[in-house]
Amino acid sequence: MAFSETHGVNKNSIEASHAEFNALVLRHKAMIWHICSDYRLGSVWNIEDCVQEVILNLWKSHKSFEGRCSEKTWVWRIATNTMLMLQRKDVRSPQTESIETEGVNKKDDEPYNDSQQQLQQLIDELPEASSVVIRAFLDGFSYKEIAEMTNSSVGAVAMRIARLKRKLRILCERENNL
Repeated sequence: MAFSETHGVNKNSIEASHAEFNALVLRHKAMIWHICSDYRLGSVWNIEDCVQEVILNLWKSHKSFEGRCSEKTWVWRIATNTMLMLQRKDVRSPQTESIETEGVNKKDDEPYNDSQQQLQQLIDELPEASSVVIRAFLDGFSYKEIAEMTNSSVGAVAMRIARLKRKLRILCERENNL
């Protein structure tokens, strides 16, 4: 049974609540990992720390989940907002050298090719709201899901993604002198 289907039921057992939460995390662990690896934080943050921070924030807010959106969308929002908060915090704190290897795709441990690395860098330089939308699109979310996540209309999301694709293409061509 999905988290959203059981939410709100008064459970007598703390173990049942913990088991339900653990199942929620297991269902979405790959997506959480992917979101955390998308945001390249410097300083002392590594992907495992970010995943733990997301899980902590999920735990803090799981009792308030009302089911107005899909469970997947809710987890995506918490994970993305956590990463944005950590990114803002990281920008304000003194930078230290990152231990992580640059140019490694954490999803499959294969090196990024130059175009993937360039695209990631361009996305990192976009304004926060734009990078969130394009990351969700690249993660395979539908326009409807992105609209739910960003409190926008489907039409606005489609237009925004089209503009972002065009902007990224132009920036990429400019960088490569094409």
